[in-house]
Order: sequence, then structure tokens, then C-alpha cells
Amino acid sequence: MHPTSSRPSLRTLAMLMLAACFGGVVAGVVLHGLQTPAVAAPLTAPAASAITPMTASLPSAVGGQPLPSLAPMLARVTPAVVSVQAKQRVRLNNPFANDPIFRRMFPHIPQERIEQSLGSGVIVDAGRGYVLTNHHVIEGAEEVTVTLADGRTLAAEFVGSDPDTDVAVMRIPAEGLQQVTFADSGDLRVGDFVVAVGNPFGIGQTVTSGIVSAVGRTGLRGLGYQSFIQTDASINPGNSGGALVNLDGQLVGINTASFNPRGSMAGNIGLGFAIPVNLARNVMEQLVTSGEVRRGTFGLDAQDVDARLAKALGLDHPRGALVTRVHENSAAAAAGVKSGDVIIAADGERIDNRDGLRNFEGLHAIGSKVQLDIRRDGKPLRLTATLKEQPRALAGASLDPRLAGAGFSELPERLRQAGMSGVLVESVVQGSRAAASGMREGDVVTASSAGAFEDLAGFRTGFTRPPAQLVLQIVRGNQRGVLQMQ
Repeated sequence: MHPTSSRPSLRTLAMLMLAACFGGVVAGVVLHGLQTPAVAAPLTAPAASAITPMTASLPSAVGGQPLPSLAPMLARVTPAVVSVQAKQRVRLNNPFANDPIFRRMFPHIPQERIEQSLGSGVIVDAGRGYVLTNHHVIEGAEEVTVTLADGRTLAAEFVGSDPDTDVAVMRIPAEGLQQVTFADSGDLRVGDFVVAVGNPFGIGQTVTSGIVSAVGRTGLRGLGYQSFIQTDASINPGNSGGALVNLDGQLVGINTASFNPRGSMAGNIGLGFAIPVNLARNVMEQLVTSGEVRRGTFGLDAQDVDARLAKALGLDHPRGALVTRVHENSAAAAAGVKSGDVIIAADGERIDNRDGLRNFEGLHAIGSKVQLDIRRDGKPLRLTATLKEQPRALAGASLDPRLAGAGFSELPERLRQAGMSGVLVESVVQGSRAAASGMREGDVVTASSAGAFEDLAGFRTGFTRPPAQLVLQIVRGNQRGVLQMQ
């Protein structure tokens, strides 16, 4: 039998490989090549042994047009993406560490170790040396260094960070820096092409590409305030803090997380998330200006709407945030919001539940005017509320003498996303009344005999009329308990 009748020719294989690499770009060329008859003479044994292997090479152009490439855009972007190395001293859990006999017998056993974490960052202001990254990349670090694309390694100065949005800002003292320009992440659409640049697994600067899979993504547990860009561009451990850019090389997001049911270290499965650059830029400007982030609040408590409540409230669908209390002198009170109202949208953004409303609040600045779409007694109503500043901390003594010595703050948003509500005990003065009752720094107060609450504003409102007996329900680590405050 003729050799070419039983297997594809080398020419055909080369064309198929070319088609596999470039798909539709060269489909016409490949089709033409496959349809052109090839004359093949039978091979004798000596002739076959003289044949040299063929190697397929990619063309530089098809139909006279150069093949599209991301290389020119990346040549502008990659010098602005850096690798971040953070070091932290961690005390070892040794129960005999403070025993003098043990230390004399084993003087060389280390009492601490140095932990190193790797991530990425983006130079957004070359003149001032500002680098955007994730809070979790440098959290708790005692020393942070930045390695530029040109190989220079520099010590970074901490400017500020916001755990609830996972945004952090550093400064590096260097000349000849290159920065990326900001895009408007509000213009992103599902299907837009994006490119991720970072340092995955510490192997060095790496570029991956994909599309925007979703915008405004929320509901990811443990990740704070959320309005993520979702992408199928590969984002792996070490990519955190790196750049997500559009095809013009403009920054659209800061890569922050990926999802894999087997854990993020198992690798990327096409579910990556980035902080929209509009949000990251706003947080950065506040951190650079004042070192902290101030957020707005409506000043109300709410709960989810289930099917039973939806039927009772005359709603077509079980969604929205049911207002259970409006705090005095709050933005909601000024706008005319009442208990029993159901908030179903804010500035046209759908509100599905209580967490969705809190997320909206946390992502908008103080003084923002917000259009609230409400259902009151089953009828539609639109109100305008101007967000007021969230209280950031409260001294226990200002609420009740029995709490003297304790300082309270808002619960970190990552804990709220994990399903917890309440306030955080930020500090406890040794020897104070709060300490004598057993309160400790790091406790989470989830309920109180002073009244129901969800956050710091609600906690404060509950002490308008202090109770005769003050009992607090707390969470300490993985344990729950009750404190009788004296």
C-alpha cells in the first residue's frame, strides 16, 4: 500500500499543529493547504533513510498581516509589576521555653522562626514610589522588600493598609521607576480580555491572560467587603497584589484571590478574583492622605427576607434587607427609612440580603448620596440617604461604668463574611472593671442584655437605657461563653 494512503503526510501534520496553535486566525490558510493535492512518490528504503526530520515553525504573518501579540503592551506594563517578600518573626509554641532548667539544658533550641511570604505589587506612582498590594501579603510583616523587574531589590516603607478591602500601600525609594496608568474599572464588561501579571509560587514574573468572567462578584466567605472582578486568567498563590490590566495596558484590578475546592495551593481552576481599581484607588488615596479609611453607614439594623417574610410583606420574591431598627440621628432616619421597610436596591444595585446592604455601605464614601428602592407595605418607594461616617471605636466607660477599661471596635469584615456579627473587644486595661469581670482583648461580643445589636452603632444604641444586670455573650477563639459584668 502507498505510504501516504495509510497515514497523514508530514505537511498535513505541520498544518494541523499550526491550526491547533492559532485556531481561527489561520483556519483559512490551513484549509487551503489541506485542500491542495500533494504528489508523493513511493519511497524506497534508501530514500526513506535519507529523509531529514521536519520542524514546524510559526509564521510571522498570515495573509500579509502580522500576527497579533501582547508583547508590545506587556513591555510597558511588566516593569511596573514587582515581587514582594515579607518576613515575620513567629514565636514557637514551646511550653518549656521559659523554664530556666530547660534553657540551660537545651540552649541551642530556637525559640522563634522567621516566616516568609511572597506576593506581588504594582507601581502606581513612579514619582513618589507608591506600590499597591494586598493587605494579606504584608500583614504582620516586620520587614518587606520589593524586587523590581530589572533585578533591583529595595526595602519598602509601610504607608497604610485596610484589612476589610485587602488593600495596602507601600513606598520604595528608587529612581527610574515605571508605573501603570489607571483605567475606569466601572467600564469593564463580561467578556473583555484581561491580562494578569505577578509572581506565582515565587517562580518569577509570569503573565497569564483570559477574560472578565463576572463583575461585582460578592458572597465569597472570609474576604471582607466585596465587589470583585472575576476572571479566568490564572491567579495562583504569589499573584496576590499583582496587576490585572486591559489590552491597552491600563490597570483595571489588583489580583487578590483564587478559588479551588482543594485549596488555593492546589492551583488555579479558572476562578480568580481581583479588587476593582476604582475601589483600590479610593482606599489608597485615603491611606496616603490620612493613614486610615473612613466609611459611610446608613445607621440601621436589618435581616434577611425569607419566603415566609416575603409572603407576609407582600413581596413577589424572598430577597432584600428588612429594616429592623433605625438608629437615632442616622442617615436612614434623616432619609425617612422606617422599621419594616425592605431595601431591594441601592443606586440601582440589587440588594439581596443584609450582607449585601452592609457590603454596599462599606464600599461607598462618607457623604455619598444614595437612592434607596424600598418596599413599604408592599408598595414601591424611593428615598435618598446621605451616608454618614461609621463609628470606628467606642470606650466602654462611655456606654456603661461596668465596661470601664474596655475598648470596642467594629468586627473585621472577614469575620462578618464568615457569618459572625457583633463587636470586637479591641483592648482591655489591666486591673479595670472590665478585666475584673473576665473580659479579654480579642473577645467578640455577639449579644447583650442591653439590647439586640449587629454592629458598633447598635451596641451603643442599646445602652440608651442601661440594664439592671449587664450580661454579654462572647466568642473567644472557638469557644462561646457568658460574662456577667460587675
